[in-house]
Amino acid sequence: MGMDVGSRRVVSKPGAFGSRHRRAPMSDINVTPLVDVMLVLLIVFMVTAPLLTVGVPVDLPKTDANRIVGQDEPLVISVNKKGGLFLQDTEIKLDQLVPRLTAITQNRKGPRIFIKGDQNIAYGQVMSVMGALNQAGFNRVALITQLQGKNTSRGAR
Repeated sequence: MGMDVGSRRVVSKPGAFGSRHRRAPMSDINVTPLVDVMLVLLIVFMVTAPLLTVGVPVDLPKTDANRIVGQDEPLVISVNKKGGLFLQDTEIKLDQLVPRLTAITQNRKGPRIFIKGDQNIAYGQVMSVMGALNQAGFNRVALITQLQGKNTSRGAR
C-alpha cells in the first residue's frame, strides 16, 4: 500500500512490529555542491592567472608616452641588464633572432614587435637589435618603457 507525501512517495511495508516506511529513491540532482566547486575553481584561476604572465626581469626607463593599443598579441624581445637577449621568455643569440622571428611570423601580416631594454645597458645593444629587425623587414617595432611615477619593473605599452 502506498501513500503520497509531497513529491516523494512513501511505501509502507507491513512487518512484524507494525509498519515500516521506506522512501522511494530521490531522482533530483543537488546542484549546491556543483556550484560550490565551480566557485572554488573560479577563485583558484583568478588568483593564479596573473602569476602565469612572468617575463624577463628588466628595469625599464621611464617616460610620459601614451600606451600603444592593438588587437594582435605582440612579440616581445627583451635585453636584460647582463646583455642577454630573449624572445618572449626564451634566451636567444642575436644571429638566431631574425630567422626565428621569420619562422614565427610566417603566417602573420605585419606583426608587432616590442623591445624591452634594461635602462642600465648600453644604448648600442638595443640599437643592434632594432637594426637587425629593420634589415629583416620588420617595420612595426616599438620600445617598451615604464610610465613616469611607476616604481614596478613591469612595462607599460
